[in-house]
Amino acid sequence: MYRFLLTPRWWGINVFILLAIPFCIFMGSWQLGRFEDRVRDHRAADAAASTAETDPARPLAEMLPVTTETSGKQTTAKGRYGKQLLVPGRELDGRSGYYVLTLLRVDGGKALPVVRGWLPGAADPAKAPAAPGGEVTVTGALQASESPGSNGVSTAGGLPPGQTAAISSASLVNLVPYTPYDAWITLGKADTGMRTVPPTAPDNTGLDLKAFQNLGYTGEWFVFAGFVVFMWFRLLRREVEFVRDAELGLVPDAPDAGKEQSEDADTGSGTGAPATPSATA
Repeated sequence: MYRFLLTPRWWGINVFILLAIPFCIFMGSWQLGRFEDRVRDHRAADAAASTAETDPARPLAEMLPVTTETSGKQTTAKGRYGKQLLVPGRELDGRSGYYVLTLLRVDGGKALPVVRGWLPGAADPAKAPAAPGGEVTVTGALQASESPGSNGVSTAGGLPPGQTAAISSASLVNLVPYTPYDAWITLGKADTGMRTVPPTAPDNTGLDLKAFQNLGYTGEWFVFAGFVVFMWFRLLRREVEFVRDAELGLVPDAPDAGKEQSEDADTGSGTGAPATPSATA
């Protein structure tokens, strides 16, 4: 009854099933692993945030490059303030405003972007307090360079001179006459007249929509694997029923019946002999 499993058609079906099921299980496991990684990163970020305020500040050179472990940690740097920029379109406690960003020239000629504070309303250079003169030592939370579209970073272009949409070395290198670090800090205590900007968690470390998308994809791949197995058993059952019905004579043999009718027509059997043409005089 099951000899049909050895036909080329069923060989193809079985090979497809044997390849599809492991592939679905692999993809589901991979998506689950991505979700678990995000959960671990989220817990690590929470733990780092809870200890960042109590841990002693470390020199900037020891904290670079920025990683998920060093992001949000307290760091310190010494230098002189240089060019100042404004970062518009930033919200704080539900209010719209802008950051006051000043480049700190450190030893070696490179510059560290420092967010000295936040002000409400539209970006206005006249309202932004001037940076302290002389050599200063700053302490703040280390942050990775921003990318447009993440953590509320604007993707709009065409900003007026003296403004930047993102705090990143790629954006600042065209706005300042010195090389910026691929990192920035937000002061633990804002300068006079401004509010402190709290540090943000690194990208892809929180339980955001992308994390739960990974969990949803996990379920989808395992459902696909179950659906493949279900369809194989359904095809097998239908084929077995067809074979059983054929053995019991319940399935008409349409091709043979057509053949018999053709033979009857050729031999003249049926409703009558074919008419012969009448003789002509």
